[in-house]
Amino acid sequence: AVWGLRIYRQEYRAADWTPRDDAVRGFARHRWGQFGLVVVVLFLILALFAPALGPTTMERNVEDPFSYEVSYYDEDAGAVQTVTVGQANLDSTSQGIPERNVGLFSYDRYNRYHPFGTLPSGQDLFTAVALGARVSLFIGLVAITVSAAVSAALALISAYYGGLVDLAIVLLSDATQSLPQLLVVIMLSVVLSQTWIAGLYNGAVLLSLIFALTGWPSLWRAVRGPALQVSERAWVDAADGYGLDSPRTMLRHIFPFVVGYLLVYASMSLGGIIIGAAGLSFLGLGVTAPTPEWGRLVNVGQPLLTTVSWHIAVMPGVLIVIVVTGFNALGDGIRDAIDSETNLENEEEASAAASGAGG
Repeated sequence: AVWGLRIYRQEYRAADWTPRDDAVRGFARHRWGQFGLVVVVLFLILALFAPALGPTTMERNVEDPFSYEVSYYDEDAGAVQTVTVGQANLDSTSQGIPERNVGLFSYDRYNRYHPFGTLPSGQDLFTAVALGARVSLFIGLVAITVSAAVSAALALISAYYGGLVDLAIVLLSDATQSLPQLLVVIMLSVVLSQTWIAGLYNGAVLLSLIFALTGWPSLWRAVRGPALQVSERAWVDAADGYGLDSPRTMLRHIFPFVVGYLLVYASMSLGGIIIGAAGLSFLGLGVTAPTPEWGRLVNVGQPLLTTVSWHIAVMPGVLIVIVVTGFNALGDGIRDAIDSETNLENEEEASAAASGAGG
């Protein structure tokens, strides 16, 4: 099917060519971007299907373990025994010594399989990591969606109206970007930690909004340039002359030409938001317990990093690096695919100039 589609697009669809065809063809040759796409898809699968992928559930593992039971075969008694999940967790802890450690791809004494081992509390680490991926995805998507909406709206307004309106938005962006983002995020996290919004999703909603309201200037600067270029095109003047109102002109005749740049820089910024959320949780300022978060898992395993229980800190730390690298790689691939037509035109101009100079 893929081979047939490729032949159709190359040989029989010349009359129906669109710029999207060049973007798809450029991304198909971009191995680094394809690696990022695979990583992002796997991350999404882990986050969306976390309850089904883990060996246990959040309720059984963390929230109310003593209300559930697990059956196992006791070799000493020669019979099947029953024990609460909470008691089984207490007997399956990983505390840095061989006698108290359940490592990678191991079974505990109750025949429960732990792909990533267990935490110092005996809870399953893979379940915590999978649910932590869901929290990271929620924070990243909410933050980047709000930030992208604010930056796109301001970019369209500044490009369309220009003049004093553009100057006012530039000053607002410079004032926001001049503040050290990490310190502002930490300060707002502490100041707003006792408000009602901090209780939504154990602080994940608050953290998302803080990242969005402090990170929009970078996205705005990335979109403002293309928006200014498009606003000077003839079709925008024609739309104004035809009598279209300003919001419709901006949405229909400017926004479609800058949305690609918005996607590129949004995907790159998403990785930074995940790192920032993990860093705050590592410091105890992000998502609060019992909701699992990768940064807090790293913090829990840090004292045991040089022991046999190294897996507690290493596994979520490695996943943070892989996921952030994947989002950056995907952003690079999308950017190069979108700019492939521009790059081709530049190469043709350079070739023509070189042949002219040689003549």
